[in-house]
Amino acid sequence: MAKEFWDERYSEDEFIYGTEPNIYFKEVIDSLNPGKLLLPGEGEGRNAVYAARKGWRVDCFDISKVAKEKSMQLAKDHRVSIGYEVADIHSYPWSEELYDVVGLIYIHNPPDIRKLLHYRSVQTLKPGGVLILEAFHKDQMNYDSGGPRDESMLYDLDEMHRDFKDLQILESGRHEVYLSEGKYHKGEAAVVRIKARKPS
Repeated sequence: MAKEFWDERYSEDEFIYGTEPNIYFKEVIDSLNPGKLLLPGEGEGRNAVYAARKGWRVDCFDISKVAKEKSMQLAKDHRVSIGYEVADIHSYPWSEELYDVVGLIYIHNPPDIRKLLHYRSVQTLKPGGVLILEAFHKDQMNYDSGGPRDESMLYDLDEMHRDFKDLQILESGRHEVYLSEGKYHKGEAAVVRIKARKPS
């Protein structure tokens, strides 16, 4: 079961994906005026804490209670506050048009759950709100730098454009990058990046 898998993985003493924010997430967040941010599947809190330090009001959730504990400690270490619920995509209390930004950073699920997450993420954005996504491309099967070994849980741009057809795509691309995000995201990788805006 996914919950047990992630609780065990996050139980390591170190922050397994590091404590620095994802580079693309940081780049986009730094270009926006602080507002209200949602981070589904936030794990150990590296992106949430960074955004809170920049003045964002941050909510996030993850299925792992161990991830929440590490996130809250990281927030305490940096003297910021974040909202964090232990929940999955189905149990999280989604609200419509609540957030200025939704960040989807390396969230990999089976296609039906992925589509639901993307639908909910669009719904919860305010008009004019921005969606940020980085995840492993299907070509990541050729690399050993992280991500699931199930191709159906990896991303391609055509699927993303269909999932986010109601948003204005501002940036979209497949990229070859070198990851240095803790022990489980390390090395050459194939990723997709999307920045999109909900029409006002």
